[in-house]
Amino acid sequence: MVVTQISVFLENKSGRLAELTEALAEAGINIRALSVAETVDYGVLRMIVDNPDLACERLRQTGFTVTETPVLALEIPDRPGGLAYVIRVLSDAGINVEYVYAFVGKAQENAIVVLRLEEIERAVELLGKRGIEAVPAEKVYRM
Repeated sequence: MVVTQISVFLENKSGRLAELTEALAEAGINIRALSVAETVDYGVLRMIVDNPDLACERLRQTGFTVTETPVLALEIPDRPGGLAYVIRVLSDAGINVEYVYAFVGKAQENAIVVLRLEEIERAVELLGKRGIEAVPAEKVYRM
């Protein structure tokens, strides 16, 4: 159920993101989801890729600082209130959502969101009881 997210520390300078994406492309790695949080001097790029182990190896070889973080990918109804329902369920249970971003997927009825949570296993159980299923990691990597 847990998906491996790769986080990369990036200096905020021209060409650094190009170097990163080219390193992944040269290794044949496909980016499935991406989020960047930035400040004046640096950014943290968070991404889901089709081969996290190879991506980490390649990026480290290229000189990037890389960490792996467990996250949860959920398939939720793609309609107004779909995400609000999930967030409310988690909030009411006292589960903190540290951050969330959307997943770029192929045409489908539901949306895929990636969440970083304090209590992933508890969240999976709680949401499953309410009909919101976690997307298995292997399925996420193949999307």
